[in-house]
Amino acid sequence: MQPRRGNNNTIHPVLGPTPPGGGAGSSASSSASNNPAALYSELVAKHYRKWFPWLIPVFVVINVAMFLITMYINDCTNNSVSCFAGFLGRFSFQPLKENPLLGPSSTTLEKMGALDANKVVHEHQGWRLVTCMWLHGGILHLLANMLSLVVIGIRLEQEFGFVRIGLLYVISGLGGSLLSALFLRSNISVGASGALFGLLGGMLSELITNWSIYANKVVSFITLVVIIAINLAMGLLPHVDNFAHIGGFLSGFFLGFVFLIRPQFGWVNQRYAGQGHSPSSPKPKFKTYQCVLWVISLIILIVGFTFALVMLFRGVNLNEHCSWCHYMSCVPTSKWSCNSQPASCVSDQAGNQFTLTCSNNGKQKTYTLQNPTSSQIEGLCTQLCR
Repeated sequence: MQPRRGNNNTIHPVLGPTPPGGGAGSSASSSASNNPAALYSELVAKHYRKWFPWLIPVFVVINVAMFLITMYINDCTNNSVSCFAGFLGRFSFQPLKENPLLGPSSTTLEKMGALDANKVVHEHQGWRLVTCMWLHGGILHLLANMLSLVVIGIRLEQEFGFVRIGLLYVISGLGGSLLSALFLRSNISVGASGALFGLLGGMLSELITNWSIYANKVVSFITLVVIIAINLAMGLLPHVDNFAHIGGFLSGFFLGFVFLIRPQFGWVNQRYAGQGHSPSSPKPKFKTYQCVLWVISLIILIVGFTFALVMLFRGVNLNEHCSWCHYMSCVPTSKWSCNSQPASCVSDQAGNQFTLTCSNNGKQKTYTLQNPTSSQIEGLCTQLCR
């Protein structure tokens, strides 16, 4: 799924219009004085420097490189009976019926570090909670996520710097992986969507915590809420891990109150007032509600992550305690099914004839194969059970 955002003037309206005259001369100063939003823009330009966005492009390069490495290891031409775009050789895709996203097999993704809750819990492979966010199920999945990352991430990194946005991205991705592992116990999960939803959540909390400095507050809030709601609603479709989206969004939302807090207008204005100016009542750097939100959010994050990790490594399956929660990730309709059990087949061999029977749906098909590998048989089973 591809997170989206509105245009820059809507999400960050206070950084928009430049006073007439390009900010030069007394006429510009007079115009800014009559426009609080423009005045704050000038003061912010003095107080904050624009960061050069290098970390988000590095994240994009890492994700693309990991996809290429995954496809190289997948080696469809040697490990599957049929491939899509076979002219790509070793980088050809699994059959579309097996992977419509134009990518590798589930076996390869699992080998590369996809999130598998059973391996995390029973084989102590906790590193999968982090590695899964750098893998993608196919080139379509990769392009959608990387386009979203560039559109959302670069603007945030320019405004808040690589440290805060980097931490927001990685911690949100971990939060998405945790919630996914607590609910999805029979499937693997990959993708940067949890981290991307963390950036969206951070944008929403940044708007709330810096509420007093924004122009067009209500319009900005409604626009961002609608964008988030549409993206979460798309997560109700099958084969999309909406638990990772929800976990990433909640993590990013509370992290935004911690990492993306800005000083209030009065403090910035006071700091850059003339040297002869002595305010009768000095303004604090942050408003009371900003500090309260900072403390509450930090407590929620620490308690939430600790609680989730303890439950995960104790083998807790939240589906057993919430009979309706699975609807948050997929809502079945007459058009599609939410049954995403891993493919399982029974094979019967007679010479070069292999008869596979899908245990999921009972379908049966006979193939003529010469010394097939286990990967080839597994690929045929996946296609048969689709």
